[in-house]
Amino acid sequence: MTSSTVIHQPTTRRWTRVEYERLVELGVFQPEERLELIDGLLVVREPQGSRHAAAIRRVLAALRGALGDAWQIDSQLPIALDPDSEPEPDVAVVPCDADAYRDAHPSRAVLIVEVAEASYRVDHEYKASLYARAGVVDYWIVDLVRDALEVHRDPEMSAGAPCGWRYRSVVTLHPPATVAPLLLPGGAIPVADLLP
Repeated sequence: MTSSTVIHQPTTRRWTRVEYERLVELGVFQPEERLELIDGLLVVREPQGSRHAAAIRRVLAALRGALGDAWQIDSQLPIALDPDSEPEPDVAVVPCDADAYRDAHPSRAVLIVEVAEASYRVDHEYKASLYARAGVVDYWIVDLVRDALEVHRDPEMSAGAPCGWRYRSVVTLHPPATVAPLLLPGGAIPVADLLP
């Protein structure tokens, strides 16, 4: 008689945004821990090298130059997208209303930008699906490996996407191309200005 071993998959626990925020308030996580809540899962963010940080600074400068004070441009601050997600995008353009964010994080962004080196797959597949599901109409990935800008637009439902949504339009731009944020159709930002 032979015995067979049955291997069971481990049980995981998903978190809600309210539970996650409570854990943050209680000081459960260390300050140096870089975590985001993505679709109920605690995800460790990639460490930032100097190129990553330089790209964030360039994106911030380009967007501030194009948008002025009409919008609030946040960097690595939480967005309360839905009950199960609170990512901290590298850059987020949200409505300008500082008083509204005193007791709660912004819940709507008109443009989100992620800078990708090692995180490209997460940013391209998982975060793109998450942002599409949340109705973010303009999502950009500054791809440091390929020296390019990926522009994701036109969210739609998609059963095969990680969060059930995807972007119908994905365009890759290289210098000397320009990009105009949807919220500023007449504006043009050189892609080279976004790359370190």
